[in-house]
Amino acid sequence: MSFINHRNLLVGVTICTLFLGTGCFQNISKSHFLPTNSFSAKQINSESDGIVALKEVFDSSVEKIPTLSAVGYAVISSQPGRTDAQKRLMAIRSARMAAMRELAEQIHGIQVDSNTTVIDLMVQNDTFRAVVKGIIRGAKTVRINPTGVDTYETVLEIDKDMMLMMLKSARRT
Repeated sequence: MSFINHRNLLVGVTICTLFLGTGCFQNISKSHFLPTNSFSAKQINSESDGIVALKEVFDSSVEKIPTLSAVGYAVISSQPGRTDAQKRLMAIRSARMAAMRELAEQIHGIQVDSNTTVIDLMVQNDTFRAVVKGIIRGAKTVRINPTGVDTYETVLEIDKDMMLMMLKSARRT
């Protein structure tokens, strides 16, 4: 399968995941992942299912488009700053950025790289790295609350109107 088909499938699956809501990672242990270099009838069927699901998303009505929300937390005492007020403001900003990252994960997905070294049937080294890339537009701050003595919580959301605008933009391309 060509690189463009893989890319289109990845975009389609990402968009489908976006519209299925924030619980997309809850059933990951039940998923059946196939190696990328293995082409079987099962993989071809799952790819066509992904294309059908993507078509359903593109053909969906406004009522089916979800409002995405994300929560970010930050600890005040670990923030840089000379005064408590500066640290509090930095914690609010950090919590907002954590919520933005969560929105980006929901919209664009997360890339996970891992490496495991096994010697004599024993794991010697196990590392992983998660990377999120994406642009977030139209996120509105719902609330900023102190939670406990030393933590701030920020809640962001992207409403149905913004999601509809992004969906229309995706349909044009």
